[in-house]
Amino acid sequence: MENFETLAIRTQTERSQYNEHSTPLHLTSSYVFDDAEQMRAMFSDEVEGNIYSRFSNPNTTELINKMCLLEGAESGWATATGMAAVFTTFAALLQSGDHVLACRSVFGSTHSVLTKLLPKWGITHTYVDLNATEKWEEAILPNTKIIFIETPTNPAVDIIDLEWLGKLAKKHNVLFVVDNCFATPYIQQPIKYGADLVIHSATKYLDGQGRVLGGIIVGRKELMNEVKLFARHSGPALSPFNAWIISKSLETLALRMDRHAESALKLAQWLETHSEVEFVKYPFLPSHQQHEIAKRQMKSGGGIVTFVINGGVERGREFLDQLKLISMTANLGDSRTIATHPASTTHSKLTEEDRLKTGILPGLIRISVGLEHIDDIIKDIEQAID
Repeated sequence: MENFETLAIRTQTERSQYNEHSTPLHLTSSYVFDDAEQMRAMFSDEVEGNIYSRFSNPNTTELINKMCLLEGAESGWATATGMAAVFTTFAALLQSGDHVLACRSVFGSTHSVLTKLLPKWGITHTYVDLNATEKWEEAILPNTKIIFIETPTNPAVDIIDLEWLGKLAKKHNVLFVVDNCFATPYIQQPIKYGADLVIHSATKYLDGQGRVLGGIIVGRKELMNEVKLFARHSGPALSPFNAWIISKSLETLALRMDRHAESALKLAQWLETHSEVEFVKYPFLPSHQQHEIAKRQMKSGGGIVTFVINGGVERGREFLDQLKLISMTANLGDSRTIATHPASTTHSKLTEEDRLKTGILPGLIRISVGLEHIDDIIKDIEQAID
């Protein structure tokens, strides 16, 4: 099997004696050993097997194996949430005195981890504007351990050149970690460009229907061994049920992402023609500042569109209140189209100065374009603006 769609559908756990066609749920906390010697050998890591579902479970193993194949990774781990994946990665690989170099535009909770939690253990960070490429190398310190980025960024949908940054990280012997949540492995595979680890909030497009929480970390085996050691003992385990849901959802990921991206591009193009829209950002629009980079490293522009309506924050809030079809909810990557106001929700913990530096203007609206008919999505946005 080589093609993405086939790998996503046909990567499954071995069938049981019942010859089931679809992977069953394994809702068990622990597993029975054949004898005392097998139990000893498993606990000493001499042989592989399931001991306890905080460590492994057939459903989480299937999901991890599938994501490793789709991302081109050697090993992986599944966590209870996307933020558990982010924190587990930092906590497993960083020590007191280490430094993280990150793009300025990161998810609000990731910002809180970098600015409020990690400093408790003497771990510092520096933000760099993604467009200031000359500043990145200058910001690498002798104690820099990780370069951490999102691309596309949340919520500004800015793009970072993965190949360039991967080479920079390798030059300075720094770990390169990429949050690939917005793109998914179907649209881009950061490991091809030098990423050591890739993180996902599986809650978003990997599930794709707003049902369950989950997180994924995949990458180089020696690094994942450190992540697994930390995760086994700190316990941010993904439930077997959620793993089963997400693994099944991956079977339709390619189809869904094609539809998300097709509709998002049409919406972005339509918004650019509207007289009341100040500006629109979408990676596959020629007007996007990093359009050429996006075309080089992404299969499509993804499903997120951001724009600002003339009239500032109050006009933006009025727009949201007038929506009839589109949902206002704290999620993205759903089959249903979602509108949010990042300045007052996902990134409200940032100072106004920090929000402006990351391109989050007071009136910025983020649209996660769903799977409804694009004409209905545009019609709802048009009536809300007008």
